[in-house]
Amino acid sequence: MLSPKELKQLAPAETSIFPSPIPVQCVSSDEYMPCPQTEKQREFEARVKEYGAELARKQGVSRRTFFKSAAGMAAAFVAMNDTYGPLYAVSRAEAASSDMANERAQALKNQFVMDMHTHFLRDDTRIKTFVAQRATVGKLGWNKGLGEKEQTIDDLKFGNYFKEIYLDSDTKIACISGSYSVQESDSFLTNQMKFDARAKVNQEAGTKRMFSHAIFTAGRDGWLDKVDEEYEKLRPDSWKGYTIGDNTNKHLSKWPFRLDDEKIMYPFYEKLVKWSKDRPTMANVCIHKGLFPPEIEAKFPHLLAYSDCRDVGKAAKDWPQLNFVIYHSGWRWTGPNAPKAAWEHFEKTGRIEWVTDLADIPEKYGVKNVYGDLGQLFAWTTTANPRLGAAVMGTLVKGLGADHVVWGTDAVWTGAPQWQIEALRRLEIPDDMRKRYGYAMLGPADGPVKSAIFGGNNARLYRVTPKQQAEVLTDRVAQIKETYEKHGPGRTNLAYGYVNKSRA
Repeated sequence: MLSPKELKQLAPAETSIFPSPIPVQCVSSDEYMPCPQTEKQREFEARVKEYGAELARKQGVSRRTFFKSAAGMAAAFVAMNDTYGPLYAVSRAEAASSDMANERAQALKNQFVMDMHTHFLRDDTRIKTFVAQRATVGKLGWNKGLGEKEQTIDDLKFGNYFKEIYLDSDTKIACISGSYSVQESDSFLTNQMKFDARAKVNQEAGTKRMFSHAIFTAGRDGWLDKVDEEYEKLRPDSWKGYTIGDNTNKHLSKWPFRLDDEKIMYPFYEKLVKWSKDRPTMANVCIHKGLFPPEIEAKFPHLLAYSDCRDVGKAAKDWPQLNFVIYHSGWRWTGPNAPKAAWEHFEKTGRIEWVTDLADIPEKYGVKNVYGDLGQLFAWTTTANPRLGAAVMGTLVKGLGADHVVWGTDAVWTGAPQWQIEALRRLEIPDDMRKRYGYAMLGPADGPVKSAIFGGNNARLYRVTPKQQAEVLTDRVAQIKETYEKHGPGRTNLAYGYVNKSRA
């Protein structure tokens, strides 16, 4: 978690930044310090405000209402292109015409999007550090109104999660992920809570709309017995682990582990191989990697070796029956100057720290069972420097293959995932980058590459059949969404993590 000194630089995103359809600065969870708003981000913010006001006036609506519309989303991407260069497939005509924007949105609304990296906090959460952080930043004068009310973090709980994921975006299926802490009260959700939420949503939908991980705690006394118990009792859809151990309270992390530790992990893999014969999704091992900033490294240097991807290749080679899904694609956060530093490093070396290491594994080890998840990584690079985001996509597709990059957003920290969906739908890697680095085109919004990333790859990993994909288009959640779109308040365009109130 963040230190008191770091807290003084932060503010809750939902009450502190302009509610643009695309965040106007980097938003983080509590895992790392977000970078200050850059000059380019300030330029984007000014443009999106200007374009929104002008187009809203012409359409006879408020700017806030306009930004909830498909045309408002298009206007935000026009502002992105004008700020960063032409990376997104959008036109001023689309932003100016509600009919044109709505026609495009309707054509894509049934695209299969399967988000396997989402979060919410349990109703009884008292994550002391998380609540205290939000209360503290409210009292520090960033937004005077915040200090006058209790920070209940209800926006991070199930009700708002359901709205943001299923009603305010084109997401069809989501997976509830989690976090692990030795201090159980500091876990986002227990495994039982994830199971209960999954059951609730799927019962309401009449289809399998929600999947859930079970967190495994490798190395702790009795952990394999706990795995056996939860497999039988909860029937998780896959497993998730944190190689650094306790990700929430790193000072309590006594059991970090490597994926290629034959003594600790291989007995676990044996169980998964056995179970996967009857339940194929048991072959999916989801692993949190990356997001290990310099300030955390300075405090916990012994955990650095467990944060990168150096242990993935051997484990994947030794266990070809399993799928190793690396969350955040191993992306390393490099500190407050991250946008500039990451781009300069890429221009100099053609590499993205730890992400390229992951992308190199299939060729280096001769394996085909390593996957890269886009959670937090795609959101951050899109808002920080879209050309870096294009480089990330080019690197992962080139190294892992388009069939091994999987969709995850880390929502709800970054708000409704619709803006991320739209960003990938519209994104194309610029010609100069494709020529220099040998990247392939990403292609149309509903073309083979993006369709695979949005849903096809996750559907294959989790055995979601074409019939099941079709069923979610007409189930009870789909009916609720249809009513909501006609009569509901629409997207808030809020994010729910933290922003840095400093300027770069």
